[in-house]
Amino acid sequence: MKKIAFILSLTLTFGLLSCKEEPKGDLIKGEFVYLADAAVFQTDQEIYGVIIDEKMHELDDMVQKYKKEDTDMVPVEIRAIKTPKPEGEEGWDYRLQVTEIINVFEPNAESNSVIKIGS
Repeated sequence: MKKIAFILSLTLTFGLLSCKEEPKGDLIKGEFVYLADAAVFQTDQEIYGVIIDEKMHELDDMVQKYKKEDTDMVPVEIRAIKTPKPEGEEGWDYRLQVTEIINVFEPNAESNSVIKIGS
């Protein structure tokens, strides 16, 4: 009987631990661009730096088919975790870690969301 109780409690413990979900993040719509070593996400109200990781590179690969120039921003819908930037780091006040790519949209031809470097 003790063995059954032990096995049952062990199974229950592992079951509860394995059900722990990773944080999904908030649903955010905006425009995304990645240039060399900087990724930027812009909404109607705010601009964020984007953490450069595997998921960000996956998003960048998906937006490439819609870009005419490297500086074109592409509308996307993602889930992301928003965190304050580390003390002493350059950039925007908050940064996003992309957790899920929901959708990538073709840019509106009338939109002027382009970052130009130089003159």
